[in-house]
Amino acid sequence: MTEIGRTSLAEARRARAMTGETEEEYSAARLRFMLGEAVRNQREGLGLSQQELGRRAGMTQSAVARFEAGGTVPTIPVLDRLARALGLELRVELAPQAKSA
Repeated sequence: MTEIGRTSLAEARRARAMTGETEEEYSAARLRFMLGEAVRNQREGLGLSQQELGRRAGMTQSAVARFEAGGTVPTIPVLDRLARALGLELRVELAPQAKSA
């Protein structure tokens, strides 16, 4: 358990037997979390509140909070609006997968 009494994704993954389906779910959750963390870090770096970012991106504060927590599956247009509101350019890349050891 983490300090606030919640299980991290890594802890939950270790506690659960990994099947193809659970591995796919974990990967999707990890991607949502990483995107949310990147947006939050940039927002905080610019000194913006969630409410201000939402205003700039045409979203509500609660939608920004859910996104930053990894609680939503973002669409490309939402990612683009957030990127522009943060003064960034959205780039989507398909790259070869890293080989597993």
